[in-house]
Amino acid sequence: MDRDLDTAQLRGQLRLTWILMVLVIGVLVVPRIVSMIRWGEIAGEPRAVTPRGELADFEKTTTAIFQNSSPSVVYLTTRSRVASPFARRAIEVEAGSGSGFMWDNQGHIVTNFHVLQEASSARVVLWDQSSYEASLVGGSPDHDLAVLRIAAPPEKLRPVPIGESDSLMVGQSVFAIGNPFGLNQTLTTGVVSAKSRTIESPTGRSIEGVIQIDAAINPGNSGGPLLDSAGRLIGVNTAIYSPSGASAGVGFTIPVDTVNRVVPQIIAKGRYEPPQMGIRVNSEISDAVTSRLGVKGVLLLDVADNGGAAAAGLQGTVIGRSSVVQIGDILQAIDGQPISNLNEMLSTLEKYSPGDSVKIDYLRDSKTETATVTLR
Repeated sequence: MDRDLDTAQLRGQLRLTWILMVLVIGVLVVPRIVSMIRWGEIAGEPRAVTPRGELADFEKTTTAIFQNSSPSVVYLTTRSRVASPFARRAIEVEAGSGSGFMWDNQGHIVTNFHVLQEASSARVVLWDQSSYEASLVGGSPDHDLAVLRIAAPPEKLRPVPIGESDSLMVGQSVFAIGNPFGLNQTLTTGVVSAKSRTIESPTGRSIEGVIQIDAAINPGNSGGPLLDSAGRLIGVNTAIYSPSGASAGVGFTIPVDTVNRVVPQIIAKGRYEPPQMGIRVNSEISDAVTSRLGVKGVLLLDVADNGGAAAAGLQGTVIGRSSVVQIGDILQAIDGQPISNLNEMLSTLEKYSPGDSVKIDYLRDSKTETATVTLR
């Protein structure tokens, strides 16, 4: 009987232990398992997308400009000839890359002169990734502009609309499309930071009226278009100021007013010919004479008989066998714009066209005179 009692007590204790274990599991373990299951279910499902609504007006403008203008922008790759160490002939190697844009429906592509300066050939990649060998039409190194031509079907040619740069205002939005570091069809945005900057061309001549922007311009952007908020061309991106060689928020753009004056001449003649007064000058001689006299201006060495300067009565320098016999006229201003050296004279004349008349202020025998010269 005692054995039966012990067995019954043991069974009771086991039952009690089992009940306690079930309670512990129910209180402590089951909630954690349920929580983990629920967390796993939530983590395994995509979150609901929050409706965005319409784009902001400035975003609509930016995206529309890119969609409409990017097909006008091209990617340029250039090759140059180098001597082969294994053969007696030159071979072509990759030289660099840059950007450009379609000028008209005849396949003319505008870019920077320095992009093609060391190139023996160039290839143009269009918006649809089709590519064409390009022929060089001509260039103006003084303006860092060049024109290529490709034989692409008319339906692939989408000229960029032309704007104006003279009326630009500081703070105005600008949009640059190009191929920085070979990454084609890249858009950057910014504002006009300043106007009337001056940069140096590949020939050392000054390019005047340059637009300064803060849109990111990097290697490979050279030759690409700068656009206004109407999608019009307002300049050609050409240079940056940066200690590292990458964008530092200071970019420079050749103004479209200059581009629209130079490019048509390159297409027609293969080069740019500025309007002429019919004079001959020498920078070193002019600087030496004006410095000795203590005046500013450009000394006229010679005046062509059939030029506008001769018709206006201007006189050149008379030089004897060993010395100057008579100093010629010293040009000091064009239409009120002071002229102190040859570079300034050439930059000022480029604002005019053949047939225009300009007022010339000049120094003769220590007296200031005025004449009207018709440019040719």
